[in-house]
Amino acid sequence: MTARIIDGKAVAASVQEGVRTDADILKTRHGVTPGLATILVGEDPASRTYVAMKQKTSQELGMFSVGSHVVRQADILVAAIGKAQFVKADWIKPGATVIDVGTNSIPDVTKKSGYRLVGDVDFEPAKEVAGAITPVPGGVGPMTIAMLMRNTCDSAKRSVRFDAS
Repeated sequence: MTARIIDGKAVAASVQEGVRTDADILKTRHGVTPGLATILVGEDPASRTYVAMKQKTSQELGMFSVGSHVVRQADILVAAIGKAQFVKADWIKPGATVIDVGTNSIPDVTKKSGYRLVGDVDFEPAKEVAGAITPVPGGVGPMTIAMLMRNTCDSAKRSVRFDAS
C-alpha cells in the first residue's frame, strides 16, 4: 500500500482563503486589521526563511506583519523558539494572550530527575502582564495530545461511517 500524501499546500490554501475573507470583513465592517508579530532568534537560515514566509503570507491575506522590535504591540504572542525563558514580561503587551509552545529542560537540584520543564516565556513575571497565558508544562502540550486523540478517533469513525445514534 502506498501512503496517501497529505498536501499541506492545498490545506493551507483552503484555510488561507477563509482567513483572507475574515480579514477583509474585519477591516471593512469593524475597522480592525489583524496583525502578526514575529521574532527571529539567531541567524539560522531555515528560521529566517520560515519567518519571512509568515510575514509574506500575512500581508498577502490582508493582514499586517511586524518584526520583533514591535512585539509589545501584539495582542497574541506565540512563542516557539526553543530557548528557555527567553521571552521577558516587558516584551508583552499588557492583557495580551501568550501561547508558549516551547518545552525546555533546565537544571533543578530539587527535582528527582535533576531538571524541570519550562517554556520559552519567563512565566512567573509574564503571568502578571498577560491577560491569558499557557503554562509549561500543562498548557499547549496536553491540548495538542487531546486534539491528536480527537482527530485519531474521528478518523476511525469516518472509516466505518460511525453513527452514535
